Amino acid sequence: MNAQHLTTPRRDFIKLFGGLTVGLSALPAQAQNRPAASSAAARPAGARYMGDFAAPKLETVKCAFIGVGARGSGHCSQIATIEGTRIVGIADLYEDNAKRAQEGAKKCGHDPKNYSGDPNAWRTMLAETKPDAVFISTPWELHAEHAIGSMQAGAHAFVEIPLAVSLDELWTIINTSEKTGRHCMLMENVNYGREELLYLNMVRQGVIGELLHAEAAYIHELRGQMNQVDRGTGSWRTYHYARRNGNLYPCHGLGPVAQCMNLARGEDTFRRLVSFSSPGRGRTLFAKQKFPPDHKWNKLDFAAGGDINTSIIKTHLGRTVLVQWDETSPRPYTRHNLIQGTKGTLKGFPNGMAIEGVTKSFHNWTTTEEYNEIAAKYEHPLFKRVGELAKKMGGHGGMDFLMLFRIIECLRTGTPLDQNVYEGAFWSSVGPLSEHSVKADGAPQDFPDFTRGEWKNTRPLGVVA
Repeated sequence: MNAQHLTTPRRDFIKLFGGLTVGLSALPAQAQNRPAASSAAARPAGARYMGDFAAPKLETVKCAFIGVGARGSGHCSQIATIEGTRIVGIADLYEDNAKRAQEGAKKCGHDPKNYSGDPNAWRTMLAETKPDAVFISTPWELHAEHAIGSMQAGAHAFVEIPLAVSLDELWTIINTSEKTGRHCMLMENVNYGREELLYLNMVRQGVIGELLHAEAAYIHELRGQMNQVDRGTGSWRTYHYARRNGNLYPCHGLGPVAQCMNLARGEDTFRRLVSFSSPGRGRTLFAKQKFPPDHKWNKLDFAAGGDINTSIIKTHLGRTVLVQWDETSPRPYTRHNLIQGTKGTLKGFPNGMAIEGVTKSFHNWTTTEEYNEIAAKYEHPLFKRVGELAKKMGGHGGMDFLMLFRIIECLRTGTPLDQNVYEGAFWSSVGPLSEHSVKADGAPQDFPDFTRGEWKNTRPLGVVA
């Protein structure tokens, strides 16, 4: 789930996206472990709660893209194939990226304008093409700026992970969404994985009883990205590892289990978090082994950030969620994807189930044959409908295409999105909250209530057919 974004050194960020207050060496207050605003004033008059918001239906969705590196170009190429879309604009720092995405879209019958090289290229694109939806695949510290600008320009914003890197930015995103009446969705593709959809369906049918606990992770060895020195994800992401200490990428594991638990959706919500990090060793060793002594990576203090972070969330109902992050250590990939209830447990990596009265034993995980038999019975209807097409289209086993398909489907039918802006804010807020907890030696941090109490009235995500 390695997000590839619009990538460039800090000086080029400022060159293209002039006026930004956020840069690699000037991360937001919370990303520097300084407290940020944890609450907001009452919702202003004229603003609306966006939890169950359904935008007016669009016969054709005009789409634009900010950032078409490896990640954004994938979104562009897949959306180009979805019925009811028209790609109108592509913005990227690098002209070759923008031209490549433009040519790909043209092969599918679209004729987007190309915007690159100008300090306000993405803003110019928004003003000239007036898109309905903007897909944002830029470095983490630019997500808030691009999402807010897109909504202010009248478009729905769809943002790569995380939604933002500070609590202040998350509040501004929410306030902008509520004021403009535009969606701002975190593009959590893992929620559309086959196993994640399967488990959601089983939870909704009460197969594992009352939910008690979940375990989520993003453990993915990515030291090799440091070889991307001038362009590519490593050219900007490496600075985050050296200057921040917490769970920097919580959403892939957290999103699916949070929706199973109905967090911020009627039943329960996020209440408090504690967080600890291990010593930071791996990237210092990697830099010394792979780069000359005077290389810029050897001038960064990677010891300032931990190699693995472990955070524990306590919910309003007292349930617990373990969230881990490690993009440095030499260990196999996992998202854990474990959801535990009073009647049984479902897990991933490898997949397994232990369910009273259903599986042959709850002392051992299911065999592959037994797992497949149960999965066939509870396959999610959305995966039944679109899963085979999604697998052919690709993107992390089809989850990318399925996510984009659902975004366009919801916009065209005028129905609520599967993920609302508040969920994206809660999942992303684990980043800055964990940083502050780590700095305070594990002191508990309370989640802001991004919904201003409205989570109690928000419908849980149903089993979308």
